[in-house]
Amino acid sequence: MSYLVLARKYRPRNFTEMVGQEHVVQALTNALVQQRLHHAYLFTGTRGVGKTTVSRILAKSLNCQGLDGQGGITAEPCGVCQACKDIDAGRFVDYTELDAASNRGVDEVQSLLEQAVYKPVQGRFKVFMIDEVHMLTNTAFNAMLKTLEEPPEYLKFVLATTDPQKVPVTVLSRCLQFNLRPMAPETVFEHLTQVLLQENLPAEPMALKLLSRAARGSMRDALSLTDQAIAFGSGQLQEATVRLMLGSVDRSHVMGLIDALARGHGADVVGIVNGLRLNGLSAASALEDMAMVLQRMAVLQAVPQAASESQDPDDLETLRLSQALPADETQLLYSICLHGRAELGLAPDEYAALTMVLLRLLAFKPKTLNVEQAPSPLAQKKTLTTASEEDLKPQPSSVSPALTSAKASSDSSNTAVRPAQAHTTALSETSVALDASDPPWDVPQESSAAVQTPSVQVKTLAVREASEPTQRTTPRAVVLTEEGHFWTDTVRAMVAAESITALVRELALQSQLIGRDTDQWQLRIESESLNQGVARERLQNALAAAGHAVKLVVEIGKVTDSPALRNAADLAAKQKAAEELIHSDPLVQTMVQEFGAKIVPGSIKLIPSIL
Repeated sequence: MSYLVLARKYRPRNFTEMVGQEHVVQALTNALVQQRLHHAYLFTGTRGVGKTTVSRILAKSLNCQGLDGQGGITAEPCGVCQACKDIDAGRFVDYTELDAASNRGVDEVQSLLEQAVYKPVQGRFKVFMIDEVHMLTNTAFNAMLKTLEEPPEYLKFVLATTDPQKVPVTVLSRCLQFNLRPMAPETVFEHLTQVLLQENLPAEPMALKLLSRAARGSMRDALSLTDQAIAFGSGQLQEATVRLMLGSVDRSHVMGLIDALARGHGADVVGIVNGLRLNGLSAASALEDMAMVLQRMAVLQAVPQAASESQDPDDLETLRLSQALPADETQLLYSICLHGRAELGLAPDEYAALTMVLLRLLAFKPKTLNVEQAPSPLAQKKTLTTASEEDLKPQPSSVSPALTSAKASSDSSNTAVRPAQAHTTALSETSVALDASDPPWDVPQESSAAVQTPSVQVKTLAVREASEPTQRTTPRAVVLTEEGHFWTDTVRAMVAAESITALVRELALQSQLIGRDTDQWQLRIESESLNQGVARERLQNALAAAGHAVKLVVEIGKVTDSPALRNAADLAAKQKAAEELIHSDPLVQTMVQEFGAKIVPGSIKLIPSIL
């Protein structure tokens, strides 16, 4: 007799054997007991949570004949009558399962619906079960709408899908929808324990916990992994063998990494990562396990009494780490671990990427400042610190005349404010691009001395910093060539059509077309890192798709006419035209002449949407 895998051997045969889906079981049981049966059911959920199993149990409940052959609709099918046995064996003539992943056309659906006009042969109801129903075509969905809305009284539809978002709303509105939830690791652990007890196989609890977490909510995946672990461990389930099979990282390595990060020892972090490399342990698994431990640490930091309620022996070490690592750093490290998993595939070496992800916490870890040590001027500029007494002293050359006139007018209520001063006050508070460091008139000494508030000083410093000129790079000169015109038009067309992206697009933009024959084009680039075989091949394919089936030959040298240089030149020309437009504006010239305003260099920016 051939071996039957655990996932099929221990498939639930009735609702009482279902685990983790109590909300669905309760609703279907009450409907069967009260004889309030809908004509169409839709079961959704991830793989391996029991969609097909619930469908078969529901079909047995509708067609069960009982031990004496006189039974009716029941929520507890006997499992021994001919109908129950045939449904379990997959040979019941009135129960039809259609795999929509391989039978997704309108012809297959019409062939199924043609059977709907015939009454059941053996059972009480015909049951049509369509698995992965979201794979059906739109025409197939439309073909079944009428029958799905008003089927014969002896016909029941059961639909199952892992992606209900792709099912048309016209189908959803005709069905009762039940969402089968992913299994919790604790539920999977308990079920695996019962299965292995029936199989008389010894298993370590930690090994079963690893399998429960690796299943990711799927009971079928958990049983399949258990089958694999039994074969890998020669009939025994031990933590070491299961961890080796899954490529999981030992919890001691994870605790060591968190402890090293809490102490700020980068050398220990690098050493542990090198140990993971030597043992062949997964970097992604390390980040995943770290995220789980950090989540538990955050819970213990927020709810300390949760440690006494847990039965996990690792919680003692987790509690120690939660006290060693501040709560804000715990949250930061948790976020770094989650986002770092996406970076592993981008790096050439996943262990190097893991090292960079973990050292990121040390880079952003706040440093404790010694009170006796004076902060550097750079630190004063970058941090929000209180202004010193020297900064709060009045500086006549840095106080804007608008602020001075405003202060003078507030002190003397009988003195009317001059129109020019009032205009200057509004202008200085609304425009941050004007430089007021060099006023065109003299400021009275007593007025400037009266302005001694921190708010005035902060605003004045902001204006002074904004007035500092910014260095701007000048685009390289472009030597226009006939081949450059042709190559630029070709590349821009491919970029607009999105036929070249990423590295291939950069290779095309940075290249200069030196010469071209009927079957070969010669390009020149300055960066050797762009000259990669894969990028050249993809660029050749894109050119072939654009009607240029040629071979590319790439050399290294100075580039004087490339699409990138032309784009930079065009952008510089537009920037220059924009600056000339602003400088020639009558309103701007009036402000410059009458109020001594200056345009801060670099503050004129082009809007990307109109480039």
